[in-house]
Amino acid sequence: MERNQKEEFQALQDTLYVLGGKWKLPIINSICNGNSRFKEIKDSIPGITARMLSKELKDMELNNLVKRTEDRDAKVPILYESTSYCQSFGPIISEMIKWGISHRNHIKKQQEKI
Repeated sequence: MERNQKEEFQALQDTLYVLGGKWKLPIINSICNGNSRFKEIKDSIPGITARMLSKELKDMELNNLVKRTEDRDAKVPILYESTSYCQSFGPIISEMIKWGISHRNHIKKQQEKI
């Protein structure tokens, strides 16, 4: 079945709603790179505040992107991990990183010509 423009627009809006903003993709990337403790995630993302990270993690948990595990008896009582649903976005993040590197190189080359 062919999508119409309205469906495509709605799908893009839904994606931007869930993954948009400055911090969600870096948080996903951090967690997928093995950071599971709040402090590890925070330290791996330059410029994010503890308050913002906490807010974003709660939002991501509501959208089934992150699983929060609490074990009060453990040395580290709270751990975060990406869900399989979140991991389905992994190839897209990889492509975004590749495109970002390519774009930066493209802009540098354009500026060198000036």
